Amino acid sequence: MADFTVGDDHFRLDGKPVRLLSGALHYFRVHEAQWDHRLSMLRAMGLNCVETYVPWNLHEPRPGRLRDVGALGRFLDAAQRAGLWAIVRPGPYICAEWENGGLPVWVTGRFGRRVRTRDEEYLGAVERWFTALLPQVVQRQIGRGGPVIMVQAENEYGSYGSDEVYLRRVTGMLRGLGVTVPLFTSDGPEDHMLTGGSVPGLLATANFGSGAREAFEVLRRHQPRGPLMCMEFWCGWFEHWGAEPVARGPEQATGALREILECGASVNVYMAHGGTNFGGWAGANRSGALQDEDFLPTVTSYDYDAPIDEYGRPTEKFWRFREVFASYADGPLPEVPPEPVPLAAGVRAELTQWASLSAVLEVLGDEEPAASGAAPTFEELGVDRGVVRYRVGVPGPRRPYALTAAGLRDRAVVYVDGVRAGVLDEENDTLDEPVAGPAEVELWVESLGRVNYGPRLGEPKGITGGVMHERQYLHGVRALALRLEAFEEPDALAAVAFGGVGESGEAGRTGLFRGTFEVAGAAGTGHAGLELPGWTRGFVWVNGFCLGRYWSRGAQRTLYVPGPVLREGVNEVWVLELEDAGAPCVELGPGAPVRAGAPGDVRA
Repeated sequence: MADFTVGDDHFRLDGKPVRLLSGALHYFRVHEAQWDHRLSMLRAMGLNCVETYVPWNLHEPRPGRLRDVGALGRFLDAAQRAGLWAIVRPGPYICAEWENGGLPVWVTGRFGRRVRTRDEEYLGAVERWFTALLPQVVQRQIGRGGPVIMVQAENEYGSYGSDEVYLRRVTGMLRGLGVTVPLFTSDGPEDHMLTGGSVPGLLATANFGSGAREAFEVLRRHQPRGPLMCMEFWCGWFEHWGAEPVARGPEQATGALREILECGASVNVYMAHGGTNFGGWAGANRSGALQDEDFLPTVTSYDYDAPIDEYGRPTEKFWRFREVFASYADGPLPEVPPEPVPLAAGVRAELTQWASLSAVLEVLGDEEPAASGAAPTFEELGVDRGVVRYRVGVPGPRRPYALTAAGLRDRAVVYVDGVRAGVLDEENDTLDEPVAGPAEVELWVESLGRVNYGPRLGEPKGITGGVMHERQYLHGVRALALRLEAFEEPDALAAVAFGGVGESGEAGRTGLFRGTFEVAGAAGTGHAGLELPGWTRGFVWVNGFCLGRYWSRGAQRTLYVPGPVLREGVNEVWVLELEDAGAPCVELGPGAPVRAGAPGDVRA
């Protein structure tokens, strides 16, 4: 069995110096049937290691309800098959542009500002989670013949807090539960971040996109000895709905990578392959120096302008990085695997069936709750992803007054007496037209992703202030949730009453649409791209697999369809439109072209 250690100047394997050439690839953003291909692409780029986060909320969406925790172990086994070492970053917080930074809604909803602190109840929840998760890691450590060489304690904590007691407790949990490989922390190369996020005795690493020499000088002020490592070399960036596309030029990114290696440092390319935020798990950010201003939801694609694009194809950045890494390799690099085969020809899926949101909610929604005094938040309802219908009556008779969803997060389609009255969001939370009483008001509210970074982590979703008529709160609110996870159940739609799309009329602007399309020879299909021209906002499933959110505001126009999701012959597609449907069809084709990148620097 091998022994991996952190020396005074180098990482060492059985006493011999080694340099880690790692790349980030998140198993939860890649279809499992494609892991082997994507990992072989990392190896062909010249990497000897893969890094992954672990999202707690994906694996424990409700307290004690564990879901496929073994996926991490299977991924680590795939990494070993590919000839890669593995770095695991289990959190409990991960950021990663992932919903709520990986923390479950039931955790942030219950503990609020006590998350990521020494609070005993919060730490108890973390320990129960780690107890369930860590056997996947412990059994696969390098000392036991596995690929795992390092594990992170928390994540970028210096960007959030300064509770050293908490960091020591997390470190103690990892050790107490059997992690024997070196532990490390990672933070931005700034004094306050390294001061707040480092743990005495653990290797400190830095995250940045350029300026390696300056970054490592700062790191050396805090840790004079030990191997240098950029744990996140940001070779690209992520994108937000409604913003311009982001790209980083291959030449500039390659120069920044070369500078890291010239410093004698190890590196983890973030991302080597980004993948996709399937299932509506994309997170969100806040603008402003303190991340407390405009709400910025992240798109479904996590392409990241990475060297291996969302479709698994090598980009120009891949070839340039491969050339750099080749000069640090022990021998010739492996051959680059064949590219995934795209859908050969365009296919149109006609959506012939339709059910109203209310009809779907009646079958797949939570049980109808009793009327409450105030509108409950998504957290109080225990809802992570999906939509909540709020119903409330306006007493009458009374004259027309402004109707406001105070503290709305994030977007609501509003109906008054069954007639659509407008769409509200955080900045525009009052209907244009006043409402007279008596009236029955419905607000269909969707969370567009929870903040994953900064002081607004864990902020509640839904109607967080109340429904107001003039200055008066309206009470007796009834809230009913339609969770995305309800669509994952076998035969989820069996009891939904569908009618023909042509029969829906004006009501067909929203609801669940259903149709089929045929694919010939899908066994050889590596991927497809799906578009919904004219549609506004919602979610798409192909053969029961949730591709994620679409939204007409861009920047993303095409949803990635993994080849393993498709099947030869008849395939089924569902579209849940929450705002305004287009023509009843979707289009599938070979997907987006390979991105070559563009000039420009990305540095947070």
